[in-house]
Amino acid sequence: MAKDTTRINRMIRVPQVRVIDAEGNQLGVMATRDALAAAENSGLDLVEVAPTAVPPVCRIMDYGKFKYQTSKKAKEAKKKQTVISIKEMKLRGKTGEHDFQFKLRNIKRFLSEGDKVKVTIIFRGREITHTELGMGMLKRVAEEVKDLAVIESSPRLEGRNMSMILAPAPQKAEKPVKAEAAQDTGARTQEE
Repeated sequence: MAKDTTRINRMIRVPQVRVIDAEGNQLGVMATRDALAAAENSGLDLVEVAPTAVPPVCRIMDYGKFKYQTSKKAKEAKKKQTVISIKEMKLRGKTGEHDFQFKLRNIKRFLSEGDKVKVTIIFRGREITHTELGMGMLKRVAEEVKDLAVIESSPRLEGRNMSMILAPAPQKAEKPVKAEAAQDTGARTQEE
């Protein structure tokens, strides 16, 4: 965790500061001693909130509560972040049907979990002369997962590999109105 560099109370060494009280009212520019006295009289801390301003801006507040609130906000922001990882599935131009279906099942699982998938066709030796087989394989994968994914990066040849990136399709919001209407008609037929 980063070290807290906020200066409070006696750590503020500048001769004058602009002071804001606990309610947010500006008290104006005053000597640091006077600002500290005002903070101590109210039972709160003098916290430097804008050290680069001339003169620095200080606020009279409860520093412990302020620190708790900022850490709480940081935790909430961290919870809302989503990490999307890219999974890679490697195939060959001559991949058999069963192996293809097995790898396709894994691709679908990765997409349903919200991960992006990089599908790579590896060409070895003279296979590089038959890039159309790799293109056909990638098109087949794209066709099989078209309801789960969108093509983020179209197939392209990179050295001896041909690859494309699939991203999970955005979820469409279902209309609950139709479901309620179906329940209403079912209830009416039971009553009759």
